[in-house]
Amino acid sequence: MFVHTAFVGVGSNLGQKQDNCLLGIAELTSNGHSRLLNQSRLYRTEPVDYLDQDWFVNCVVQIVTCLDPFELLAVLQDIQKKAGRISDAIRFGPRILDMDVIFFDATVIDHPDLTLPHPRMHLRRFVLKPLCDMDPTLRHPILNQTVQQLLDNLEDAGQGIVELS
Repeated sequence: MFVHTAFVGVGSNLGQKQDNCLLGIAELTSNGHSRLLNQSRLYRTEPVDYLDQDWFVNCVVQIVTCLDPFELLAVLQDIQKKAGRISDAIRFGPRILDMDVIFFDATVIDHPDLTLPHPRMHLRRFVLKPLCDMDPTLRHPILNQTVQQLLDNLEDAGQGIVELS
């Protein structure tokens, strides 16, 4: 039944950030279509792109699922909406819950609704560090580098990350 492996980034910087992330994960894995395999540590992370906002709580989960990539995206969007997320007034701005498909098997998709692997994941410490927690040898199917190599090559400026205890 569970034929695909996916990595999903989870983040929040409004309200009870850590609880929002954990509730999103619970909702994702309670639907019968996806099962949690692994979860990274939770991190407090500096905002990227739009800087005038509170820091985020971020993590990444690894799931197995019977959904295809577009069905998984629809489920994530529904979970975000149920959590109270409304359309983003500011691109990369504050949000109560953000859930993104980072990897879906080794699938490469370039579609107006979904790009896989996630198009900015290789530039985001808040994605790469949690991925490395779970599997630093995971390979980007386009860049042909491991997530550890991508993390090692990131510039240090402006991407603070602190493990939550």
